[in-house]
Amino acid sequence: MALPNLKTTIENIFLGAKQELWLGKAPSAIHKTVAYGAQTIETNGFIADEQADLTVHGGADKAIHHYAADHYPFWCDNGHLPRAATPAAFGENISTLGLTEQDVCIGDIFEIGSAVVQISQGRQPCWKLNAYTTNKQMTSLFLKTGFTGWYYRILTPGMAEKGDMMHLTDRPQDSWTVERVTRARLTKQVSKEDALYLAKMPELAEGWRTAFAKFAEGNKAEDTSARLKG
Repeated sequence: MALPNLKTTIENIFLGAKQELWLGKAPSAIHKTVAYGAQTIETNGFIADEQADLTVHGGADKAIHHYAADHYPFWCDNGHLPRAATPAAFGENISTLGLTEQDVCIGDIFEIGSAVVQISQGRQPCWKLNAYTTNKQMTSLFLKTGFTGWYYRILTPGMAEKGDMMHLTDRPQDSWTVERVTRARLTKQVSKEDALYLAKMPELAEGWRTAFAKFAEGNKAEDTSARLKG
């Protein structure tokens, strides 16, 4: 299959530091602001960005979070976010137009500025998403819509900034869109055959491969209380 001509421009890069945002809760770096100028990307993402809890965000398989600005009109027009909401409302690092979860696949490799990155998994929304957007239904709405965004691992460190072009250079898994795999992971509605395939997919994040291996064995029990309630 011919490689799709997927390319877009980085609309903005958002970075943030850990903060005490909610009384009695763990600190979070979900609050991101626009980063101006070229930003250095290393193995764990943008060096000027922080992650408060590496079990949920960050680390090699979740180094950079990309969210499609294309979805913001839906969130705002349907009252799920304020009308004035703009990208970074979900704590994303990269915002673009023209790429969504239906367009990109697990394992897709992109050049972003001078860095090379690979899509590793979709986003599993946690309680911080509800708290930060002040919408108690946001985690369930992420699941319902499939508008979750996705994570990259870093293959080649480099630099990137607003206005840089990003384009697809390789697609090893052309049947497995981010939307398809993320829905399977979050809903657990996946056939044994597909779960077995995903459990062995080298491009998929290790944590998700482990989960799909359990699904393939018929074990779909999962304690999500820490992720969803904090």
